[in-house]
Amino acid sequence: MADMLALFTSIGLSEQKAKETLKNEALSSALKDAVTQAQRVRGASGVDKTMGTLLYNMASRLKDTKRLTFLSDNIAQCKICTELQLAAALDFVKSHPQEPINQKAFEEACGVGVVITPEQIEDAVSTVIKKHKEQLLNERYRFNMGLLMGEARTALKWADGKVIKNEVDMQVLHLLGPKTEADLEKKPKVTHKAKVAENEAKVKKDEVAMNGENYKTEGYVITPNTMDLLKKHLEITGGQIRTRFPPEPNGILHIGHAKAINFNFGYAKANNGICFLRYDDTNPEKEEEKYFTAIKDMVEWLGYKPYAVTHASDNFQQLYDLAVDLVRRGHAYVCHQKGEELKGHNAPASPWRDRPVEESLVLFDRMKKGVFAEGEATLRMKMVMEDGKMDPVAYRIKYTPHHRTGDEWCIYPTYDYTHCLCDSIENITHSLCTKEFQARRSSYFWLCNALDVYCPVQWEYGRLNLTYTVVSKRKIIKLVETGVVRDWDDPRLFTLTALRRRGFPPEAINNFCARVGVTVSQTTTEPHLLESCVRDVLNDSAPRVMAVLEPLKVTITNLPENSKSDVRVPDFPANEAKGSHVVPFTRTIFIEQSDFREVMEKGYKRLTPEQPVGLRHAGYIISVQKVIKVRCFKGKVVELEVTCCSSDTAEKPKAFIHWVSQPLLCEVRLYERLFLHKHPEDPAEVPSGFLSDINPHSMQTISSALVDISVKEAKVFDKFQFERVGYFSLDPDSTADKFVFNRTVTLKEDPGKI
Repeated sequence: MADMLALFTSIGLSEQKAKETLKNEALSSALKDAVTQAQRVRGASGVDKTMGTLLYNMASRLKDTKRLTFLSDNIAQCKICTELQLAAALDFVKSHPQEPINQKAFEEACGVGVVITPEQIEDAVSTVIKKHKEQLLNERYRFNMGLLMGEARTALKWADGKVIKNEVDMQVLHLLGPKTEADLEKKPKVTHKAKVAENEAKVKKDEVAMNGENYKTEGYVITPNTMDLLKKHLEITGGQIRTRFPPEPNGILHIGHAKAINFNFGYAKANNGICFLRYDDTNPEKEEEKYFTAIKDMVEWLGYKPYAVTHASDNFQQLYDLAVDLVRRGHAYVCHQKGEELKGHNAPASPWRDRPVEESLVLFDRMKKGVFAEGEATLRMKMVMEDGKMDPVAYRIKYTPHHRTGDEWCIYPTYDYTHCLCDSIENITHSLCTKEFQARRSSYFWLCNALDVYCPVQWEYGRLNLTYTVVSKRKIIKLVETGVVRDWDDPRLFTLTALRRRGFPPEAINNFCARVGVTVSQTTTEPHLLESCVRDVLNDSAPRVMAVLEPLKVTITNLPENSKSDVRVPDFPANEAKGSHVVPFTRTIFIEQSDFREVMEKGYKRLTPEQPVGLRHAGYIISVQKVIKVRCFKGKVVELEVTCCSSDTAEKPKAFIHWVSQPLLCEVRLYERLFLHKHPEDPAEVPSGFLSDINPHSMQTISSALVDISVKEAKVFDKFQFERVGYFSLDPDSTADKFVFNRTVTLKEDPGKI
């Protein structure tokens, strides 16, 4: 094992990567054979990191190990030198299973010996730039540079993508010069003479184009049919604003989704429009019914009612028909490249890109009928995305039953294909997306125009991120699986179900989203801003009760043994007109241990043997007569004997404390931040990963807290302010025998002050 570890690290693998490889017996055996063969050709020290990476990638992707020696030799002889060539080599050996391999045909298919000179790259890029020169000079740096990249790479199949990009950047800079202030400004709205409709909404002076004026949006492509399509759209909608909230039903919504919900529903409401809740249910492998239910519950919990609940799957047949039309128009083709070949921005161009339309139609029909295995064929769109990625996938094969359509379909559309077309079908006016979807704006517009259908406006805004947490579905699942948290609704998380369970009012979350605002820049906020919004709401809505978390028994010796009276406590002391409740007052009460000190300290204002204290709402002042301790607990104070007198006749004490009598025994859970660092996902801040950054004191359970009996009729999620302690909410774990309270937030005052 140690010898193989040394062998793998000698070709440039990190020690961690080498150890992971050794866990895979088949891969480690293949890689060992590949490296050994390469060393026979080049010598023990002749395999450098670049060659080692190629050998590793070859060993991990090669299915027919009979070809391992052949490919290792070609890599060692520097005939296969790039990832592009390796992908072509793997494809060649797969499609030529018979012996012997024709070396000449192999080398020709893999570009062996083909040298792309800097001059060739320069000429190819120059040709492409000349082709688009007029548009480049007109649009300058707003031009889609990915288009230049895609055309240059098509002309130079074996050229390195990074070198092409550098040449494109250099020649564009030479043509346009450095970016000016005007280039950095937002693109001015384009005036258009065409009259869309008489009842068309007037343009507001903001960044989102109004309904019917889609053509004024940056990057929007106007076709000969654009105005007619917009006119028909306005006839259907009556000029009404239509938005949608389109979550994937494969996880629970989090605080970032709350911003999206508020923006989509809020923008529609502010403009007297409507908002759809549309489930983007195109990936049956990850979707579960519980997520559909939870998403709708959270939207409604935040106070929003969708105009209609729709599903991408409602449109599967129409989406398929549109895909067939896309192929007929020459804008899509069936491709057989594997998923791993399509990753990254240096992926080889598809050899099937120019296959005849009729052939793609037949193959796409076969995909639908289940003739191909998963991964054997995809439908790809003929376009270049803004980040330079070529021909995104529109349909892929998945033999997984769908939760709504069952086994009716074995091909499913991708987000890049589905998103804009569902918006078009539902006559959405504004497709409001987070900033990461900006790179898909051109593909959004392209697909609608390629199919000659109504094209909505896409507008991007910055995501909302919080420090001291993670919201990634994959990472939350890790936290659940490793037992760090109990489930998606663990109150230490920032999923919406977790925030509800912790006691955060929906109004507070909406207020927080409004306070953060909608900007195009990404927002990272600390949790205390959200907690401040929570306090603002709970201060006005959570009735006050008394609770003691760490009880100390107090016996009032000058009251009769069976003494009992009722004390009326205002629900909101600042506004007693809002109601009150009654609690018993008996000879035995309980106070917080921290409200008594045996030894007087400077500045301490509560109960000591020398200093009396008032009891809130009771009208009594108590003075210590005797301190009772237990020796076996190192002299711990377990009880106080006191006398009381009316607060009307005694001198006013320095402080009043809360208390309980004949209380309910409850469990209380106190929460702190789940992570120790602000950015637990940042390797620079937490090198060992987010799971190593867990705060060991993120939850403290107090099993014997005492709460006054006024809460006995409380229901799950009811909220209270425990006087002088904090805000709390009744947890779903509560039973008839024992209530469980979660601390929502502390009070505004520093809980540690004396």
